[in-house]
Amino acid sequence: MSAGTPEERVVRRARLRIGSLVGLVIAALLGLAGAISYGILLHSQEQQIDGELAWGVTHGTIAGPPACSWIFTYDGSTVDTGVAPPPPGFPLHDDLVEVAATGTTQDARIARDGTVYHVRTARQGDEVVQAVFDARFQLADRRHLLIAFGVAAGAGALAAVVGGVVVGRRAVAPLAEALHRQRRFVADASHELRTPIAQVHARAQLLARRARAADDDAQARDLDRLVSTTRRLGEIVDELLLSARLAAAQGTAATRPDSTAVDIAALVEDAVAADTARAAVRRVTVTSVTAPGLPAVVGVESALRRVVAELLSNALSHTPPGGHIGVAARATEQDRVVEVVVTDTGPGLDPGDGERIFDRFHRGTGADERRFGLGLALLREVVTSHGGTIRAGGAPGQGATFVLRLPATTAAVPGPRGLPSAARDEQEVGAAL
Repeated sequence: MSAGTPEERVVRRARLRIGSLVGLVIAALLGLAGAISYGILLHSQEQQIDGELAWGVTHGTIAGPPACSWIFTYDGSTVDTGVAPPPPGFPLHDDLVEVAATGTTQDARIARDGTVYHVRTARQGDEVVQAVFDARFQLADRRHLLIAFGVAAGAGALAAVVGGVVVGRRAVAPLAEALHRQRRFVADASHELRTPIAQVHARAQLLARRARAADDDAQARDLDRLVSTTRRLGEIVDELLLSARLAAAQGTAATRPDSTAVDIAALVEDAVAADTARAAVRRVTVTSVTAPGLPAVVGVESALRRVVAELLSNALSHTPPGGHIGVAARATEQDRVVEVVVTDTGPGLDPGDGERIFDRFHRGTGADERRFGLGLALLREVVTSHGGTIRAGGAPGQGATFVLRLPATTAAVPGPRGLPSAARDEQEVGAAL
């Protein structure tokens, strides 16, 4: 990926794109002008050659320069030529014989010796006349015209590209500044909202526990809905903040200063452990299989932890009670790629949603038109920034499968890891209180 801030990369790409488009337009216009000029020249030359041939067969004399035209007559036994010697292979005796027999005028074009000979054989009174015209000078004019327009088109396109680059720099700079301000606003707003949202969430949890302790079921249900809403609000804020950080990061995630060798198998184990209680409440079975000796990947551990946790959380959200979720981590392509596969027994995916579910706020094609939100879109951003890929598959009624692929590294896996996500959440709630 090219160096520089995201805004600089936007300006550079837009500048090159505008310059290229302007260059293509100028080249196309010059090409059109060249094609029109070439057509006019070709038509004019064809008329000239036709006039030369018509004069020759009508008058039996050479109208043009002697080096370009020859006249042959045929009276049944004799062939006459002009002063200049005819080119080899002329006259065309078969045409003379045919016209003498049928009286029908014959036209022919003979490509020979790097030129084209135009031949017309016609009956004039009691004689058969054959006029031959050498179009070498006309062909040379055509080549010169094509070369001239080719050079002009190339020079015009180059000048247009340079001009477009300069214009693009000035035209797109305000857009780049606007993008920078937008990202900074999203990052600042998300960061400032995290603490009050966490406090509201913690207070709602506390009030819900008190309501249940007081056997106030109605109030407890309302507070549980409030807890769920504040949790989702916090997730949206976190997703916006992560998106802003990814957009502002220079280079790939694997080259950032906070990148380390990440143990994907450990992230899978942590995610499964963190969602064990939730899965039990939903009566969903979760199993994980990690291959021994799985190589590490280079990247930002917190971002990759979020990817694995979000894939499992997404599967839990769409798996009905009594269903099953499988999480597998393995190495493929001779240990050059680490692959995480999450499968579920939920309602599955419409084939048309396989790619579009990674678009922000995409609506599904089902009857409920379920919105997928920011989560999966951010997963793709994180995975792509790590040089990996993520894809979804499945069919209606047959569950869904998500496959995450990341390039492996030979670096050693770090020993101590951070707290699992559930433990970190508890710390954040405690701090908010």
